[in-house]
Amino acid sequence: MQTRKGYADGRWGQVHYTQCGTGVPLVLVHQSPTDSVQFARALAPLAAHGIQAIAVDIPGFGGSDLPDAPPTVADYAHIVPAVLDALHIARAGVCGHHTGAVLVTEAALQFPARVDRVVLHGPLPMDDAERAAWRQHLGYEKQWNPRWDGSHLAEAWARRRGAQREWTDLEAFHANFVHGLLAGRTVWYAHDAVMTYAHEAAMARLVQPTLILANTGDAIYGHSQKARALFPQFAYAELPGGTIDCIDEMPGDWAAVVAAFVKG
Repeated sequence: MQTRKGYADGRWGQVHYTQCGTGVPLVLVHQSPTDSVQFARALAPLAAHGIQAIAVDIPGFGGSDLPDAPPTVADYAHIVPAVLDALHIARAGVCGHHTGAVLVTEAALQFPARVDRVVLHGPLPMDDAERAAWRQHLGYEKQWNPRWDGSHLAEAWARRRGAQREWTDLEAFHANFVHGLLAGRTVWYAHDAVMTYAHEAAMARLVQPTLILANTGDAIYGHSQKARALFPQFAYAELPGGTIDCIDEMPGDWAAVVAAFVKG
């Protein structure tokens, strides 16, 4: 399947996206820190299932312009209608992974007329204490500092590798690592916004049909289980194994589950 890249006019400049296929439109929002490369292997499988897949770079990541100040989750949510307007699409499904799951939740709340279905792969229901602890832990992103000897790259590689006990796909790991580096000194913007946002409270306000999607090898698999218990009215699906790079590791299986829900 051929992919096409484009730009939408967003709040802070241009928002970069990649689209593939025709059919039911679905906006895809990535985890942090990486960009829409996370969905590169899944675009053709989604298209084969009759989905018009639209993978977006969060502002400040990938090919999207950098915000002029640290955004909130509410600020980031504008990327969904911005991209839909550029493609002349009235309504679409949204699907987010980790950070992306938080952002598409807010987009569905802010723009209910534009969002008809929601897929949350790796939602983040936490209490205030847990969010504060995670925000403190992720403070290392604010200390990003390149060094001539390249030691900062080795440190970043080791930190990402330590996020999971086992990894299954070196090429996927490398691609997301490299693309995550492109955000540079403002890489902390997205995680910081997420850790000041009560995702569980926002999920409780969703009115669209919603799927909680999990993979058992995800570093935050437990949060998906918590979300499943909190929101039994939502659909639930689970893929065995995988890591935080699940979408890259099992794109065919992942796309089949997502497309089946989005197409209803």
